[in-house]
Amino acid sequence: MLHVEVIIDKKKKLPAGAASALAVELNKRLQRKFPDAVATVRMAGMDGLSVGRATPEDREAIEEILQETWESADDWFQP
Repeated sequence: MLHVEVIIDKKKKLPAGAASALAVELNKRLQRKFPDAVATVRMAGMDGLSVGRATPEDREAIEEILQETWESADDWFQP
């Protein structure tokens, strides 16, 4: 299983429900390329990305998927 953890700086003021909505959308997108991927999103002291059991190429693909998901938030996030 490929575990992806996205950590968002809690100082960033996100709309209510944004972190859980990001987790849902990110899981959808990741599972297209990585069927065994499970992503979690949490708020913490600073931004970060943790990817367990991934090759450097997989990590790069995951970073791109995360970037695309974040940038397209207007399409999938309804506050």
